[in-house]
Amino acid sequence: MDSPQPLPMTMFIQAAPLARTPLAWVREVLSVFKLRIGFMIMLTALVGLAIVPGPGIALWKVATLALAVFTASASAGAFNQYYEFESDRLMARTCGRAFATGSLPHSRLWLLVIAALLVGAVAGAAVVLNPLSAGFVFLGAFFYAVVYTVWLKRRSAWNIVVGGLAGSFAVLAGAAAVDPAIGALAWLLAAVLFLWTPPHFWSLAIAHQAQYAAAGVPMLPVVIGVPRAARIVWFSTVALTLTALVPVFFGAGPFYLAGALLGGGYFAWRAYQLSQAPSRQTAMAAFFASLVQLGLLLLAVMADRLWL
Repeated sequence: MDSPQPLPMTMFIQAAPLARTPLAWVREVLSVFKLRIGFMIMLTALVGLAIVPGPGIALWKVATLALAVFTASASAGAFNQYYEFESDRLMARTCGRAFATGSLPHSRLWLLVIAALLVGAVAGAAVVLNPLSAGFVFLGAFFYAVVYTVWLKRRSAWNIVVGGLAGSFAVLAGAAAVDPAIGALAWLLAAVLFLWTPPHFWSLAIAHQAQYAAAGVPMLPVVIGVPRAARIVWFSTVALTLTALVPVFFGAGPFYLAGALLGGGYFAWRAYQLSQAPSRQTAMAAFFASLVQLGLLLLAVMADRLWL
C-alpha cells in the first residue's frame, strides 16, 4: 500500500491565516530562527570572550559580539528550516514547524532575509571587533547551514560531528574579539564544544531513531543500530569528560574544575546507563545530562572570570 502523501501546501497557506492571531503569527516567525539554539550559541561566544585572560573589551563591543553571533545563528537556523521543510513533515518532532505546515509561505524572500541577517552580523563584527572574529561568526553559520544541513545531513552518519564545529567557532569568535592571537584556553574550550555536540545529538537521535529512519536521514543509530550507537555515545562522552579537564592545566580556575567534574561525571553516568540499557528513556536522560554538563561548564567559566 502506498504511504500517505502530505497534504497540499496551498491548503495550509490558505487556511492558516484565518486561525492565527497577530501574536501567534509573530511566534511562528520567531520559531523559524531557532532562538533557543541561538541563545546558547551566543552564550558560548561570551564564554569564549571570558576565558581569555587579562582585561576584557568595552561593554558595547561585548554587546556587538553577542548580537552578531545570535543573529548569525538565527539566520543559519532559519535556513535549516527553509531547506528541510519537506523532510520536516516526515518527523513528529518537526512536522509542526512553520514551513513544514505551510503556515508561513516557502518563499524565496526568506532567502533574502536570511542572507541579509548573516551579512549584517558578519559586517558588524568586522567593523566593531576585527576581521578574525567576524570570520569565525561567518564560519559558525556556514558550517551549520551549508556543511551540515546541505552537504552532510543526508549523506553521512557522521554529519553532526562536522556540524558540531558551529559551537566551536562561536567560542573562537568570542576569544578573537578580545585578542586575535587566540590562546590555548580558547582553543581547548573550542575542542570541548566540538566533542560535546556528537554525544549530545546522538542521544537525541537514539530517542527518535524511528523518525529519522522514516525521514531517510542517516543519523548514526539509523545506520549502525541503537545498541552500537549507544556505546559510541558512552565512549565519546568519556573522551569529552577527560578533554574538559585539560584546561585546568592551562590556567582554568577552581570553578571551572568543579563544573567540569560535576557536569562531566553526570553526563558520563547517564551515557553509561544508555549504553547498558538503550531506550528512549535512557537516551533522553543522556540528552538532558549533556545540557546540564554544558551549562555547568559555561557558568563555571563565567564564575572564574567574575570572582577570581
